[in-house]
Amino acid sequence: MRDTVAADASLEPPLEHYDVARRLAAEALGTALLLAIVIGSGIMGERLAGGNDAIALLGNTLATGAGLVVLITIFGPVSGAHFNPAVTLAFALRREIGWRLAGGYVLTQLIAGVAGVWLAHAMFAEPIWQVSTKLRAGPAQGLSEVVATFGLVACILGSLRFRPEATPTIVGLYITSAYWFTASTSFANPAVTIARTISDTFAGIAPASAPQFILAQLIGAVLATLAFGWLLGGRSRQAP
Repeated sequence: MRDTVAADASLEPPLEHYDVARRLAAEALGTALLLAIVIGSGIMGERLAGGNDAIALLGNTLATGAGLVVLITIFGPVSGAHFNPAVTLAFALRREIGWRLAGGYVLTQLIAGVAGVWLAHAMFAEPIWQVSTKLRAGPAQGLSEVVATFGLVACILGSLRFRPEATPTIVGLYITSAYWFTASTSFANPAVTIARTISDTFAGIAPASAPQFILAQLIGAVLATLAFGWLLGGRSRQAP
C-alpha cells in the first residue's frame, strides 16, 4: 500500500519502474480478488455455519485478513496495492500520487470491485445480478466506519514510516480485528461498499445504506491523513 519508496528501498524497485498500465492492472486484479474473497468467504461461511452468524462472520473475517496480506505482498511493489479509494485519497492528499493517476486508480477500483463480486457469485452458482437488502444504517454504523477507515490509514502510514516490510501483515491484522470491534464490521473502503450493494449475500449492504458509509470512510481517511501527517512529521515528495 505504498506509493513512495520507503527507507529500505533496496528491498524492491520503486513504483516508478512500472508504467501506468501495469499499475492500473495491478489495482484491478487486486481489488477484484479482494471482493471475490470478501463475498465468496461470506457465502461459504453462511452456508457452513448452520445459521450461526458469529461462525459465518469469523470465516469471513479470517479469509479477508489473510487475503489482504497476500494481495498487498504481491501487488504492493507494482501499484502500491491501494485497492481502496480512501487510501488513494490519503496518498493524493500527501502528494505521493498525482491527482490524475489517483482518478485512474479510483475508477479502476470501482469497476474491478464489481467484477470481483460477480466472480464470487459465479463460483458459488449464485445469480450474477443481485441487489442487497441488508440495511446497515444509523449513527453507530457511520461512526464505526469513520473509526475503521481512520485506523486503516493510520496503520498504512505508520507501518510505511517505521516497518514498511510489515505493511501487508499489519493491514491484514488490523482489518481482522476491525471486523469485530466495529459495529459495521469495518468496510473501510468506498469501492468495497459500492460493490457489496450488488450482492444480496452475507456480506452485502443495501444501496440506501452505502452513502453514509462512503461519507464516513472519506472523513476517516482525511482525518487520519491530517493527524498522522502531523504526528509523524515527515515531508512527502511532490508527485511528478
